[in-house]
Amino acid sequence: VQLVESGGRLVQAGDSLTLSCAATGHTFSGYFMGWFRRAPGKEREFIAAINWDSGRTYYADTVKDRFIMSRDNPKNAVALQMNSLKPEDTAIYYCAADTVGRVGGMGVRPSGGYNVWGQGTQVTVSS
Repeated sequence: VQLVESGGRLVQAGDSLTLSCAATGHTFSGYFMGWFRRAPGKEREFIAAINWDSGRTYYADTVKDRFIMSRDNPKNAVALQMNSLKPEDTAIYYCAADTVGRVGGMGVRPSGGYNVWGQGTQVTVSS
C-alpha cells in the first residue's frame, strides 16, 4: 500500500488550496482515511478523516468550517480543500490510511489508528 500526497505550496493568507492523496495497492472500503499535519516545533495533529464507505467526515476544531475532506472512490483517492488559510496552517500535511480496522476502536483522531502514511507535502501560508 502506498499513499502519495501532492498539492502543497506557498500561498498567501486567505487563499485556498487543495491537497490530494492517491492510494495504490489497496482499496479502503470499510476503513478510514485521514489527514494530519506537523507544524515546526509542534506535535503531529489530527486535521480530518473520512469513513470510506459512508463518506462521513470528521474535523479538528481548528479547521472545522474552513477545510473539507472528500473521497473519490473510482480513483481511490482523497482530497483536502483548505479555505481561508492562515499562517498558523503552515505545516507538513500527511495523508494516512487505516487498512486493518484500528480506527473503528480507537476513534479517528489518534494517529495510532492509521497504519499507512504518505511522505507529506509542505504547505506554507505567508501573512
